[in-house]
Amino acid sequence: MNGKLNYYMGLPYRMEILPDTEEGGFVVRYPDLPGCITCGDTIESAYLNAQDAKKEWISAALEDGIQITEPSREKDLSEYSGQFKLRMPKSLHRSLQMHAKAEGISMNQYCLYLLTKNDAVYAN
Repeated sequence: MNGKLNYYMGLPYRMEILPDTEEGGFVVRYPDLPGCITCGDTIESAYLNAQDAKKEWISAALEDGIQITEPSREKDLSEYSGQFKLRMPKSLHRSLQMHAKAEGISMNQYCLYLLTKNDAVYAN
């Protein structure tokens, strides 16, 4: 069973991170794993909790003989590089750099956080 668990854990299941407007923090779910949902006070903690929830969900499904679907693919990801160039006003660049420094992360990580947060809001 450990081999099957590792197989499913290695698949690229789409994760949705949404702000919890009622309780605060963030809610995470995997659309292809029905009922696999968790939360966290920060995006980082929500992400870590989601990894645990995914592992527990898959483990329980394997133990109970529940069929686990493989991730759905809306588009082939091979056509995307994961990079793009962005021009911005110097004042915005400065502001983003200052916020990233205050959080103790790189500006790249901070911008990815902001993009992920907004993408989750508009994903539905």
